[in-house]
Amino acid sequence: MIKEIACISVIVGTLLTAHVFNFSPTSFITSAHYSDELNKLTDNSKRSLPGRDKNADLEVIRKRIVDDLLEPAVSESKNKKLIQSIQPEGTWPGINYTDVSRTGFEHRIHLDNMLDLSRAYRKPGSAFNGSPAIKKTVSAALDFWISKDFICDNWWWNEMGTPNLMINTLLLMDSDLTEKQRTEGARIAGRANLEASGARPGGDLIQIAAMLGKQGLFKRDATILDRVVKVMAEEIKITTDRGIKPDLGFHHRVDHVTSIHTYGTGYASAFSYWAVKIAGTSFTLPEGAMNLLIDYYLDGICRSMAFGRYGDIGARNRDLSRQGSLSPAGIEIPQNLLKASSYRKKELEEIVLIRQGEKKPALKGNRFFWHSEYFAHQRPAYFTSARMHSSRNSNVEQPHNEEGLKNHYFADGSNFISRTGKEYYDIFPVWDWQKIPGATIVQRPLMPPWKELAKKGLTDFVGGVSDGEFGAAAFDFASPHDPLTARKSWFFFDQEYVCLGAAITSESQYAVVTTLNQCLLNKDVRVKTANPQQVTQKGTHNLKGVSWVFHDSIAYIFSAPVDCMLKNTTASGNWREISHQASASKEPVQKEVFSLWIDHGTRPNNARYSYIVVPAISATAIDPYIKKSEIVILSNTPEIQSVYNTRMKRSQAVFYKAGKIKFNNTLTLTSIQPCIVMIDGNKVSKLTLSVSDPTRKLSKLNFEVSTRLTGSGTNWRATWDNDKKVSVIQVELPKEGDAGKTVIVELSESTGKTEQAKKT
Repeated sequence: MIKEIACISVIVGTLLTAHVFNFSPTSFITSAHYSDELNKLTDNSKRSLPGRDKNADLEVIRKRIVDDLLEPAVSESKNKKLIQSIQPEGTWPGINYTDVSRTGFEHRIHLDNMLDLSRAYRKPGSAFNGSPAIKKTVSAALDFWISKDFICDNWWWNEMGTPNLMINTLLLMDSDLTEKQRTEGARIAGRANLEASGARPGGDLIQIAAMLGKQGLFKRDATILDRVVKVMAEEIKITTDRGIKPDLGFHHRVDHVTSIHTYGTGYASAFSYWAVKIAGTSFTLPEGAMNLLIDYYLDGICRSMAFGRYGDIGARNRDLSRQGSLSPAGIEIPQNLLKASSYRKKELEEIVLIRQGEKKPALKGNRFFWHSEYFAHQRPAYFTSARMHSSRNSNVEQPHNEEGLKNHYFADGSNFISRTGKEYYDIFPVWDWQKIPGATIVQRPLMPPWKELAKKGLTDFVGGVSDGEFGAAAFDFASPHDPLTARKSWFFFDQEYVCLGAAITSESQYAVVTTLNQCLLNKDVRVKTANPQQVTQKGTHNLKGVSWVFHDSIAYIFSAPVDCMLKNTTASGNWREISHQASASKEPVQKEVFSLWIDHGTRPNNARYSYIVVPAISATAIDPYIKKSEIVILSNTPEIQSVYNTRMKRSQAVFYKAGKIKFNNTLTLTSIQPCIVMIDGNKVSKLTLSVSDPTRKLSKLNFEVSTRLTGSGTNWRATWDNDKKVSVIQVELPKEGDAGKTVIVELSESTGKTEQAKKT
């Protein structure tokens, strides 16, 4: 059995390489460095390549854009039906042209039809190429739209959705448009402009700029394209506002909630698309801006993806209430980046090969996004993450447009585990949203109203420590919705990770549970109690004295036998329950679901849990794994949570208050302030500390270590206190946008060697 004890003998030592996951060390460049470099490059966006004709370049870019619009296949049957069914006034039956509400606006179907017909009209080899019937149908549909000029209650359709579909149609029809269609169509498309209310820095601004660029191409106005490229170059930057964060995450709004797989990916997509279209012309983006964009894509977006292909569910928001939101990513962005730049070429090529199925993923890395309170851990055999919230950010995204209506507890210490990337695909209509994997949640009979979903976090001790390969996360959790507090932590290694919870206290009249996982059921579930392991029948099970549970090649191992609940049965629901969008169906959905949780009962006082998650293991290998006892829980108290991996000689500790960890009779680490610490002990006569301040309030961290260490660097020093017989280590912490970042200090025992601390 895994031992849970207060101390253990360990050897502490050296720093492991921070650069893994085939990612470049540029992931550790400071935001200050990026800002300095990009400031030098801003004016470069104005330059023209010598000897180039801008109007000629505009035509080159225009052709590239049109060719791209013509790329999708044309459906002959669909276009025949559209020609036959269009009404004299230019409408199509089945479309609700009256409902312009935020959750309605079926008008998008009309716009899509116009674009599909225009593509068929222009596409070489199409049966409808140059067809008078197609031209007449598009013209009637366009005239109808112009006459009504529909305005949706959702600003996005007015300033982005409609203008984008409109300008694409105009570019394709071009010389076959009437003068009124050209003028009025351009006016409607022109609602996508840099002065529009939705043109906020970050994701929307870039996509609106891209639409404005197409308007410049349609009007054949090089000055518009010049302005667009300048704006784009200026927007590729590190910022503490909207956009790319110093940790290479992405925020679309000022709520500081991660949006890396929605707006952040749209941002990268728009840039990469235009980078290719303007490459080699006088409008080309500066090299420094392109390099930062690629760094963001590889070290931000891809680091928060399972196997470089599936956007992590833990970094999602209201988009989970859309069918297919967890579909695998395509190759368009990395391919475009490869065409536009040779920077970090091998890493981009690897992502493309993985997504094409031509290479087995072997990615490895660990990253804490301290601006989003989000932690990602990738190994070749699995991907996992932890998502939290603090007084610095909101718990989750607002349910804009009435989507994501049950996301209340989604960031309350959620911990998702993936072996394939498909474990949670479209599970959400049937999910129990009060049993979010990893989270500790009060089990209300009814969830709070969806309009009260997003709230500011309540505590400041929330953070992580990471050296790029291993790390730990800590959450001094206080529920924004219920009278519930807990201290939760995660410790990430190679073959496994450890989940600890302590000080679980609630004044609610309802039970509190911690869910280990809730995912799609995949074959058998095995359980080990005092009896030999056995396969559980489908149903709901109240299990007593459980040592471990096994499902879908993942073992959930308890540090001591516990009582827990298991469901492996069919769950029902519908998409309309989590989204009020017109596209959200009320049709019943049924899926087989695996769910495992610990019930702490009602009004728990200082309850706790501890379990180890071991992916990529067989049921027969679990008992031998436990017998090795390579994972030792040093402490799981309200003051300190700490784990030691004997195989890797690596320790991780969360100090919620100043405290001491004794490793053996001679080696003790004392933290003078609350913090998170990681110690690597793989090399003799080396001690490597990776430290961070989850509160972001401290300027320094101080430690005492019971072995002789001396030396100094630009932001740390170690001196020997002969009276106390300890080494006194002081580490200066990053400030401003880098506050919360990990500082790594590598010390040599008794050598006086001077090293410079590294920040990651």
